[in-house]
Amino acid sequence: MHSEETFPTTSALNTRPVYKTAGPLWQGDYWFLLSSLVVKDFKIRYRNMSLGVFWSVLNPLVMMGVLTFIFGYVMPNNTIRHYPVYLMTGLVPYNFFSIAWVCGTVSLADNAGLIKRVPVPREIVPLAAVLSNVLHLLIQICLLFMLVFASGYTINRHWLWLPYIWVMEVVFLCGLSMITAALNVYIRDMRYVIESLNTVLFWLVPIVYTVPNPPKLYAQIDHLNPLSALITGMRYIIDGKAPGNELLVKLTCVALAMFGVGLLIFRNLKRRFYDYL
Repeated sequence: MHSEETFPTTSALNTRPVYKTAGPLWQGDYWFLLSSLVVKDFKIRYRNMSLGVFWSVLNPLVMMGVLTFIFGYVMPNNTIRHYPVYLMTGLVPYNFFSIAWVCGTVSLADNAGLIKRVPVPREIVPLAAVLSNVLHLLIQICLLFMLVFASGYTINRHWLWLPYIWVMEVVFLCGLSMITAALNVYIRDMRYVIESLNTVLFWLVPIVYTVPNPPKLYAQIDHLNPLSALITGMRYIIDGKAPGNELLVKLTCVALAMFGVGLLIFRNLKRRFYDYL
């Protein structure tokens, strides 16, 4: 696969960047660059921290303990069986979604020096920021499975759907992050907008509560929310039920559509990145 993306150079007579076409990049080059950025982001996050990667486990454990105490003992909901498992199947996807979205949004600004010095395809930068969080996600999923087995659940044939719905969630998040990362180059307030939206999303999605008879408008919005679809699908699967064709179709269509739209918007906005970074 060849790339005809333009990258900035400077001439001796003019300090303003002059764009020239980069040489061909093969598929192996893209994968090597992407994997290198993913590993770099993963190492930098816990550099100089005494507990290191253990924070990936500690944070959801602390949140689960607090919320379990509040909604399991202070304000108990007896309609939810195995509330800690119910809670963790919501917290793990939400933690991944919120952190990866913020990381993807600020990725171009954080790697401005790399983008200016090295002719890297700019799309790879937000993608690497999202994928680096998948490594943390795998650690938290292992924690979730330990809790699931400790609560008496067993593996069933519907578990085969778990990799698929998680991949669709990552695809959706990659597309969304490309949009917000591109906007963040021009509007540096995007990080705080995303953090505020994540706070709203925590209470909008049924993570700590159930909605037996939701209002029609809420149900329609919730059915198109990939994060809600992922959480609902995981709970169905752990309970031994199929996630449902409607949920899978909507999740797939929304994820692929978001990735396509994100890529299109990113490529239209990236032409002036050099001037703003």
